[in-house]
Amino acid sequence: MDTLGTAMRRHTGVIAGIQWTTVLFYLVLLVLPFFWLPAFGDAHVHDKMDWWVRFVFWGLWWPLVMISMMLMGRVWCGVFCPEGTLTEAVSHYGLGLGIPPWMKWRGWPFVLFAATAVYGELIGVHMHAETTALLLGGSTVLAVWVGFLYGRGKRVWCRYLCPVNGVFTVLARLSPLYFHVDEEAWVNAPRGIRSSRRTPVNCAPLIDIRRMTGASQCHVCGRCSGQRNAVRLAARSPNREVLSLGVAEISRWDGVMLVYGLLGLSVGVFQWSVSPWLVDMKGRMAGWLTMHGWFLLFKTMPSWLLMRYPPVIGGVTWFDGLSIVLYIGGTALVLGSWVTLWLWIAEKSLERPGEMWRLAYSLVPLAGIGIVLGSGSLTLTLLGGQAADGLPWISWVRGGLLAVGVSWSIWLAARMIVAEEQVARWRKILAVCAVVAGSSAAVFSWILMFYLW
Repeated sequence: MDTLGTAMRRHTGVIAGIQWTTVLFYLVLLVLPFFWLPAFGDAHVHDKMDWWVRFVFWGLWWPLVMISMMLMGRVWCGVFCPEGTLTEAVSHYGLGLGIPPWMKWRGWPFVLFAATAVYGELIGVHMHAETTALLLGGSTVLAVWVGFLYGRGKRVWCRYLCPVNGVFTVLARLSPLYFHVDEEAWVNAPRGIRSSRRTPVNCAPLIDIRRMTGASQCHVCGRCSGQRNAVRLAARSPNREVLSLGVAEISRWDGVMLVYGLLGLSVGVFQWSVSPWLVDMKGRMAGWLTMHGWFLLFKTMPSWLLMRYPPVIGGVTWFDGLSIVLYIGGTALVLGSWVTLWLWIAEKSLERPGEMWRLAYSLVPLAGIGIVLGSGSLTLTLLGGQAADGLPWISWVRGGLLAVGVSWSIWLAARMIVAEEQVARWRKILAVCAVVAGSSAAVFSWILMFYLW
């Protein structure tokens, strides 16, 4: 592995070529809906081009990025991400302002992920090439603007404001591939190595390399490989980082992202379009609103706020948009609160203050596999609506992956709980049962979507 890390540092030109090739491909896909599609007079050709843009982004790109996070860490961020490449490039020639304190708030990853996910569903981001370009293009413009304003040759956007930074931070903890830092070797490096021309490293995501202990923030760009003979690309158990988390590394916002974001909000995002509960909720709400004279909510929304899913006679109303937001938000609140409650019970069982947030990390496998399953269902939808019906093995694959995810998470939780010293055995058993109960809601949600609805 170390040979690969060394090659990445030596061949920065190759990595730069990959980065800018990806940027070019990405920008072509973004501008395609606005400049090329209208030029086609043939509606069939137009639809085919539109489908290809959506399939590349949401049927291939997004699922593969999620899988790569769990298998190779954030190599997507360091080698392929077009927004990262653009914001870093622009920051070399920007104003170079200091990073304002408000930008460093640790809650931004969750807030921006939730806002982007909900808005994406409102505009039908995976249903139309134009809305894909609107959401992703808007994010890219903001990334470039932040790069122009702040830092000098850094990825300030990626570190603090990228809407999926929090998701990547959590999922990368499972990566069996990471850059290992030997802090003792770093400190005791011979003077010749310290003063060599290889010493300066531009860590674009603003990481303190010397004290880096895991894969959650590292972009796996290879620039620091071999630094002071203390940094090397290495392999590890995918459980290692979660099981070895220290008190200083535990973040409540990571827990919120896991519980309310990946196990709650994401389920609502993938589930609402097939949920009979949403239909029932809309019927009850419509009756109540009509009875109380809330007729303004039944006016048509502008398309940039809510696209047509599918085309509806008379357009889509504010009431439709409100229903989607309430369903997704309600799902996040109910599922997230259920999991949080049982993690809290596990903490009380162990009599360890703050333990619930450490135990939340055990749910990373279940959350990650859930995201992959949800993204995969979108891939099948883009391939042809009921494509899964012609592939009977899909149900078995989904069930198998879901079983692996929940079993892995419970095993991690059990390992973390058993390691607790001076805790009675019955308390440990109760804590494990609490984690099982908390996980059950997420599992049941996927079972509803894939097998019962």
